[in-house]
Amino acid sequence: MNQTRILEGKTALVTGGAGGIGFASAQALAKDGAAVLLMGRRRDALERACRTLQDAVPRATVTLHVGDACRDDDMHAALAQASTLRDGVDVVVSTVGGGNFKPILMHDQQSFREELELNIMSAFVAIRHAAPRMAAQGGGSIVCISSTAARLNFRWLSAYCTGKAGLEALVRAAAEELASARIRVNAVRPGLTRSEATGPLFNNPALLDKFVEQVPLGNLGEPQQIASAVRYLAGPESGWVTGQSFAVDGGCELRTNPLLDDTIAHLYGEAALHAVRTGHVPVAA
Repeated sequence: MNQTRILEGKTALVTGGAGGIGFASAQALAKDGAAVLLMGRRRDALERACRTLQDAVPRATVTLHVGDACRDDDMHAALAQASTLRDGVDVVVSTVGGGNFKPILMHDQQSFREELELNIMSAFVAIRHAAPRMAAQGGGSIVCISSTAARLNFRWLSAYCTGKAGLEALVRAAAEELASARIRVNAVRPGLTRSEATGPLFNNPALLDKFVEQVPLGNLGEPQQIASAVRYLAGPESGWVTGQSFAVDGGCELRTNPLLDDTIAHLYGEAALHAVRTGHVPVAA
């Protein structure tokens, strides 16, 4: 077997496919022979990602689907399209997620729920609709993107921490329920990684240094490093692995997350920071 094309004949759907981790994961899968469908909400970004991926992997079969990964109909349509590439869907990589620095006392039900849905529901929808297709063809692999925030608390990111912890619980539950259908469900738990969303942070040396101080290996993540773990969990090398979440974080979980009270003060004002630190809801919240 040609080990450089070990995914030849397989098809992968990657949500958030134009993002840093999503695109890098798609490239890693395509490089090893998988046909790839990139899903996302912005056609222009997906088209650029497809062109870049095609240039990087000239032999790759790459296409796109514009849709919201949190919506049943959009996910169903994306899976249906992906299944036409090579008669089935073998791998689904769910990368959609995110969160904002916001004290818990400044959240309301809607804002907190929105972050939970972004981080948990996007994975649930992928699992729910991919599993029957995979079961019909004898199995498959689903890989979700979590965060060190699932295990390592991060002050002022309560909704995000809750969402990622819930995602990892979902991964374990789905892995157990779907094992008899030969469907493996796992997650990668990145530390802070360069992407479009984290770009402003990477361009702030003073803030960046606070994160680097908590990483034993002394540097932050690049999308390709996360993609390597995704590729492992997607492929046959991890055939006896399910229900797991692998930290790829430079050792961050050996330490802690930085304290960013000054960031809250910058975003919401010193008065708001003082209020939440003393257990009060800021007047303007």
